[in-house]
Amino acid sequence: MHDYLHISKKCSTFAADYDTIIKMKENNIPIVDCPYGDYMIGDASGKLMNEYGRFPCKIMCGVYALLVRGTAHATINVTEYDFKANDVLLLEPGSFFFIGECSEDALVYWIVFGSKFLEKYTVNNRMSLSALQLHSPKISVSENHVKVLCSMYDTVIAALNAEPTMLDTEKMVHIFNLLQTSYAKFAHEQDEYLVKPMDRKTEIYQDYCQLVLQHYHEWHHVSQYAEAMRLTLPHLCSTIKSVGDRTAGDIIIEAIITDAKSQLKITNQQVKEIALSLGFDNVAFFNRFFKSRVGVTPKTYRNA
Repeated sequence: MHDYLHISKKCSTFAADYDTIIKMKENNIPIVDCPYGDYMIGDASGKLMNEYGRFPCKIMCGVYALLVRGTAHATINVTEYDFKANDVLLLEPGSFFFIGECSEDALVYWIVFGSKFLEKYTVNNRMSLSALQLHSPKISVSENHVKVLCSMYDTVIAALNAEPTMLDTEKMVHIFNLLQTSYAKFAHEQDEYLVKPMDRKTEIYQDYCQLVLQHYHEWHHVSQYAEAMRLTLPHLCSTIKSVGDRTAGDIIIEAIITDAKSQLKITNQQVKEIALSLGFDNVAFFNRFFKSRVGVTPKTYRNA
């Protein structure tokens, strides 16, 4: 296997230039989309993911990925997930995503559909699994289903290698619909991935996490979120703690630190500028805040 991308409308196979995929920034988080066309398809090794994936980003495309072998750790919308062989990952547009440690033997097959493709060929830019309202972006599938998915990936890649223009947009729409149908079937076979009626505590937890992702760069206090959600501070704090394994404050801190790490590693902005972008007027306080959570100063982290 090789690490590569197939790009529609370019009709070529080439070594993955991941820098070109990161096309803009929103609240200083890199934005990832298909830069050259409607879709991309390929595979990635654990070594490649460890090299290029160590920063958080906001996904504006739709991602279907299958971990064929190995293990991986990822954070999706401030929740951490462990992946093993035969696990499927689904990312909807607007998801915050961060790849942690991957085993060296890891191998991922993936197909990405760009935001423009989704806007044109789906309803409200949504992938089918959102309609199923999954609890988790991770699904564990059977060996038989893995064989079907691998066969599908291999067939598409073989077709592109033989004749890149063979898979026009109409055929890719068909493949997209086939993937949706397949993943919907996988999910329905596993009741734990389908949402039962959501209780109020879980609803508050999910709403809080989404609000943090929108405002962590300006709101650093749980009381600000409680006010926005029209909840009392004690009620919000106790609810978050009862549903998840972190406090409400921990979730805010994790979002800030994740963004800070990203900016330190992939931008040339001064620490003062990064601090300001994250709502810290005092760079000395930001340095102490970062070190208390990471163990080193922002400068040391950047140079490591």
